[in-house]
Amino acid sequence: MDSSSSFSSSSLDYLTLFLIRPILAIAFVLSVISIGWWLAWKLVLVHVPLVQEIFGLRKKPVKPKPPTRRLSKIYKSMNARDSSASSWLRFNVAGLASSF
Repeated sequence: MDSSSSFSSSSLDYLTLFLIRPILAIAFVLSVISIGWWLAWKLVLVHVPLVQEIFGLRKKPVKPKPPTRRLSKIYKSMNARDSSASSWLRFNVAGLASSF
């Protein structure tokens, strides 16, 4: 009878050693990783724009397409400058002609 009680206690020790302890160790490691990730997310990662875009937290503002392109703006500004210069030139020429 004494040997049977020692046998059952040793099988319980083996069960604890080979099954329960590794499961508890894995659960502990996963919980530490999860808590660390949660803290990093709440404190730092939620403020990083790249992470916000990846997880869809911040939508990019949709900009309407401009009615004119860049080159047409340049040409319009050149035309406006030319027309203002030519009107200034006409005014000065008219002013000079009237002074003679």
